Amino acid sequence: MTGGLTDLTLAGARAGLAAGDFTSEELTLAHLGALEETRPLNAFIAETPERALEMARASDARRAQGQAGMLEGLPIAVKDLFCTQGVQTTAGSRILGGFAPPYESTVTANMWTEGAVMLGKTNMDEFAMGSSNMTSHYGRVENPWRAAGSNRALAPGGSSGGSAAAVAARAAPAATGTDTGGSIRQPAAFCGIVGMKPTYGRCSRWGIVAFASSLDQAGPITRTVWDSAIVLRAMAGHDPKDSTSVPAAVPDYEAALTGDIRGLRIGIPAEYRMEGTPEAIVALWERGKDWLKAAGAEIVDIGLPHTKYALPAYYIVAPAEASSNLARYDGVRFGLRETGDGADLTEMYEATRGAGFGAEVRRRILIGAYVLSAGYYDAYYIKAQRVRSLIAQDFADAFGRVDAILTPTTPTAAFPLGEKMDDPIAMYLNDVFTVPASMAGLPAISVPAGLDDDGLPLGLHLIANAFEEETLFRVAGVLEAAAGFTARPETAAKA
Repeated sequence: MTGGLTDLTLAGARAGLAAGDFTSEELTLAHLGALEETRPLNAFIAETPERALEMARASDARRAQGQAGMLEGLPIAVKDLFCTQGVQTTAGSRILGGFAPPYESTVTANMWTEGAVMLGKTNMDEFAMGSSNMTSHYGRVENPWRAAGSNRALAPGGSSGGSAAAVAARAAPAATGTDTGGSIRQPAAFCGIVGMKPTYGRCSRWGIVAFASSLDQAGPITRTVWDSAIVLRAMAGHDPKDSTSVPAAVPDYEAALTGDIRGLRIGIPAEYRMEGTPEAIVALWERGKDWLKAAGAEIVDIGLPHTKYALPAYYIVAPAEASSNLARYDGVRFGLRETGDGADLTEMYEATRGAGFGAEVRRRILIGAYVLSAGYYDAYYIKAQRVRSLIAQDFADAFGRVDAILTPTTPTAAFPLGEKMDDPIAMYLNDVFTVPASMAGLPAISVPAGLDDDGLPLGLHLIANAFEEETLFRVAGVLEAAAGFTARPETAAKA
């Protein structure tokens, strides 16, 4: 059996492999064909077909011997922020061109240990800085969806836009992403798939190219909530190499998908009712409340009073940490080296960083350096960290009353590529609903739940308390079933 393999969910592919309906090699070949078919989307920076087939054949051999890991034989795409041993890792930037790490990130190593197969490295906003996948040195990524009656290319969201586009287009059944302020959830909503950000500390950050160290968190991008539960269990776990990795057991997230949310209390924050939100998004949020209420949950109005400060505080904290993290790219040890007009070391630094970083990365480095500078550190950075504590306290107070919180994922559906590039503030506002959970380090998930008037996907967003991913999946599974979202983009690979 080879027909229809790329339309299988990850859970479906796992069942087919276990039943012997097809081999990992056949499944991988089908997805490599889909990857080639969807290449105009520019979802991948590096394709690894030889390695994929080698890993698939090794998986088939293990299965023949009665050995099978959690992801045995399943093809996965990897965001190009995860270091992969011997395979170029660029973070979407010119400055890391040609860098092939001599080591493997902990998250991807966990997945390979569980039998996953690497299809390639997905495109992304440079150093994860962006909400449209327009800032990559390797070119923009196109969303596989199109508005009704239009063939205009749309943004897949960012920064994990390549991963989201690949999964939505059926070039991969699942992919890794990273989420700093919404970079898994926002592209998932734009592409009509599931994007999940775990609690900060649930997945190791070791071997992931850093953007903002106190915010970055790896997570899965999939087509279903069930698939997300499968992938997260394989990704997560304590890592002594990462001081922020939490030494807690990883639950069986699939077991949490009971379909029963009777008695759970779902919070609806008043602060997320923002002026100018499209009617389709407001109406979908209302339907989401009705779906959960019909399933036996209690809907509770709550307040998160410091929500309005989350985005400005985020755009102080994240650039400040980025300016420190990106100081290591200087042309000395790895990646691009530009000598400038002379042999002076300072000139080399300036020439390398000037040529190696794109405009958005330079903008955020400058903002970060400014807010950390003498005279402004207390006024900006320390104040933003205090606001962050207040945001976290808001959520702590709310979770004293409710089990999960329901909001929209994004303030709009996918917008045309390039539409907001001249207005950084308008671009930053794409993360207005996702940033608060990131600032508080909480787990959150975006579930595709409907289409707008142009036939574009919209997501609903659930937030749970720290390390309550099981509750998150439990509610998300019910929301997904009630929404019954089955639409697929016209430009997806043909099965």
